[in-house]
Amino acid sequence: MHPADEPRGALVLGHGAGGGVTAPDLVAVTEAVVGEGFSVALVEQPYRVAGRKSSPPARQLDAAWRAVIEQLAAEELSGLPIVPGGRSAGARVACRTAAATGSVGVLCLAFPLQPPARAGKPPGESRLRELEGAGVPVLVVQGERDRFGLPPAGGDRTVVQVAGDHSLRKDPAAVAGAARDWLSGLLSA
Repeated sequence: MHPADEPRGALVLGHGAGGGVTAPDLVAVTEAVVGEGFSVALVEQPYRVAGRKSSPPARQLDAAWRAVIEQLAAEELSGLPIVPGGRSAGARVACRTAAATGSVGVLCLAFPLQPPARAGKPPGESRLRELEGAGVPVLVVQGERDRFGLPPAGGDRTVVQVAGDHSLRKDPAAVAGAARDWLSGLLSA
């Protein structure tokens, strides 16, 4: 937990499939928004806490995420508008569960739009429906050379390109700035 002194909102961030909550983009966003009045909860998925490296099926990830959001909303983040999000796989979970958790928006860092082609296999199926299914305003911050593709802007979805690739390591300040500006506008609307 990274509480703001006088919170006006809360950001709950999850990690990608192969990483943890110390990813540079998650850390940069946390540091940028706490001073703007957003309490931040960085959530390590239960499979990682248990020491496993492979993520379970989506339904298990989503159930765990909903339980975490419900607990945070009842306790540490009580009364605050909640914006879930995360990087890569964490962004997917946040989009899939946004409606069920009463979220006011979703922050997606390096959303994996389409698995890239591998050794003679075509690219995987697009995950655009997950973004479109969030049902709330969404910000996607994507590296301009992300091998997972660039989601289109549209409707309540804003897409910001930053220098770099899927790791978003090249310019964490740009990632943090985009998140901070969007979150501030989201809660003042």
